[in-house]
Amino acid sequence: MSQSPEGGFGIYVHWPFCAAKCPYCDFNSHVRHQPVDQERFVAAFDRELGHFAELTKGRTVQSIFMGGGTPSLMEPRTVERILDRISGLWSIDDNVEISMEANPSSVEAERFKGYRAAGVNRVSLGVQSLHDRDLKLLGRLHDVDTALRAIETARSTFPRLSFDLIYARPDQTVEAWQAELERAISLAADHLSLYQLTIEEGTPFFNLYNAGKLQVPDPELGAELYELTQAVTAAHGLPAYEVSNHAKPGAECRHNLVYWRYGDYVGVGPGAHGRIQVGANKLATAIERYPETWLENVETHGHGMVENVGLSEEEQGDEYLLMGLRLVEGIDVARYEALAHRKIDPRRLAALLEHGMVEELEGNRLRATPDGFAVLDAVVADLAA
Repeated sequence: MSQSPEGGFGIYVHWPFCAAKCPYCDFNSHVRHQPVDQERFVAAFDRELGHFAELTKGRTVQSIFMGGGTPSLMEPRTVERILDRISGLWSIDDNVEISMEANPSSVEAERFKGYRAAGVNRVSLGVQSLHDRDLKLLGRLHDVDTALRAIETARSTFPRLSFDLIYARPDQTVEAWQAELERAISLAADHLSLYQLTIEEGTPFFNLYNAGKLQVPDPELGAELYELTQAVTAAHGLPAYEVSNHAKPGAECRHNLVYWRYGDYVGVGPGAHGRIQVGANKLATAIERYPETWLENVETHGHGMVENVGLSEEEQGDEYLLMGLRLVEGIDVARYEALAHRKIDPRRLAALLEHGMVEELEGNRLRATPDGFAVLDAVVADLAA
């Protein structure tokens, strides 16, 4: 009998290749100057998916997400074979969400039609900015006109569309961001992902920042930009449902909700992570990051896992807090207590309530307030202590 765990069940497929590495990006993405052997890679995905299917028998897949890297560098036939393999291994929900990330520079109408024919029903475009100067700064390969054409192509091809923008960019003012955001909303279908630029260790931006050659808005301006983002999106009918994600009611990304509601998800492909319930154990899985090493490991062992660790009750509770409090809907306190086998310290909770960091909702739910979102890591640490 098919079943899904609380929070849902999804499949994440990581395609690790990009045409160029963006200077702010710390994701597991790799540039190859020779064509990737997609036949060999899809055969490896087939094997790794089969390995995880053995561990998650009887589940119903509610979402599939192809991330990267740049999954839109895959041939439509590659996508079709991966999706066919998934549907042959698991039961598929009638309303399954099948998302793919795409860069505007790799959008071709015929290729998009191929993805749609393969089963993709939602695309997420990495637009990142609607200003050419900032696109160059961010190392993007597309310009604004290319992005606008990609949005138009995606809207005419897929039932659902989202695109990403990065704000709190160097020299960005509140007024400029408001104008850009309102333009983005006019282009959006029903979902936007809006991220503040963060300087991640190990990236070229990190080195430039430390050398004093890259200036980003100070925390006070960053907070002002964040508050403006919440107000403008809400006023236009795309309120935040998560710290950085905005949607019309009912158009939330179902796959990301699996993560944030602490469901189960299989992660396949180089560098992918997963959380799966196997018997009485909640397992944290991690896959070899380097693509060619992953390929050899899968061909030799049937999978590329380098980590497969059972999570303690405390760790599960902490992860549920960390993920669930990102959501405007918050967490189910009873579920937290069942996972962690402990209650939230009433004194710590009372202090957070008093300082307006969290609020209690009907149905024994708890969520962060707007002030709490601004210091979410500290709120989570307090509740988990």
